[in-house]
Amino acid sequence: MKHVLILFGGVSSEHEVSLRSAAAVIDHVDRDRWSVSTVGITKDGKWYLYTGETAKIADGSWIRDTANLTAAALSPDRSVHGLTVFDANGTRQMRVDVVFPVLHGKNGEDGAMQGFLQLAGIPFVGCDMLSSAMCMDKAVTNTIADHIGVPQAKWLGVTRTEYAQDAEGLRKKAAAYLGFPLFVKPANAGSSVGVTKVCAPDALDSAVAAAFAEDAKIVLEEGIDGIELECAVIGNESPEAPMVGEITPCNDFYDYEAKYVAADSALHIPARVDEETFRTVQQDACRIYRALGCSGLSRVDFFRRKSDGKVLFNEINTIPGFTSISMYAKMLVAAGWTFGGIVERLLTLALEKWG
Repeated sequence: MKHVLILFGGVSSEHEVSLRSAAAVIDHVDRDRWSVSTVGITKDGKWYLYTGETAKIADGSWIRDTANLTAAALSPDRSVHGLTVFDANGTRQMRVDVVFPVLHGKNGEDGAMQGFLQLAGIPFVGCDMLSSAMCMDKAVTNTIADHIGVPQAKWLGVTRTEYAQDAEGLRKKAAAYLGFPLFVKPANAGSSVGVTKVCAPDALDSAVAAAFAEDAKIVLEEGIDGIELECAVIGNESPEAPMVGEITPCNDFYDYEAKYVAADSALHIPARVDEETFRTVQQDACRIYRALGCSGLSRVDFFRRKSDGKVLFNEINTIPGFTSISMYAKMLVAAGWTFGGIVERLLTLALEKWG
């Protein structure tokens, strides 16, 4: 029986979402095939081997369950191939076969954890360090989409230094090239954290400040009047994109609250689109996935513009949510998978890639 280590929490604005996602993954690992250990990372970066109830991970109370917490850390020493655990009797080593980093946002899906796992020589679920970093950075992702000819909204990238040097020039360029409404986003944040919809020039500065609070580089994107489509992709070098879903956000756009807090965004699986649109989303999702060197899984998001029906790439998420209202697993389940089958496939893909 192989041993899987599931990481949850993390130093990220998406810490709480990770807890709920990880709990769902933990509950669906086939215990006849895998032994499971869980390590929680607190918001301030402390690591603990956690042996308590999964429900306490989901609701965040795990950190107060001190009887089931033991300080631990992944070791970069390849001979350890897993954890060093610091218990009352000293240190001990725990070998693991594969890691599932259910860590959303910064320090979890931006390549930081993936680089560490590659250094340690431990197989893991999902994209590698380079792919994760490229997918997390919206400016890099948009540049690659442009290069391979996948249509997307018009966009501009700017650093904090560039904005400080010529804020007025950026405002004029944004108004002339992108128009209003437009969206201001941190280049590296995830899940709509720090994202603002700007409908008039006088609101641009505050939106830029909010985005720069999350990252030193931001992206401004043309606002698209369209329906929001998402595609679940799974696989390594020959990815599958079996299902496309549609979202009608409960808020003005599909922000953090609509994704993870509110349960009243309308989800339509399969998406209510024509066959050509459905197929275009599947094909472009796989094109983006391969161009960015993805492996394991990603959720690729699009718009279908209302004026002309054109499909436009929006963004890619390399560790999508696994909460009760998250689209990734829902789409694959609608395509005939079971939640447990998804988890099993992702673990198998990790061993195929790194084993």
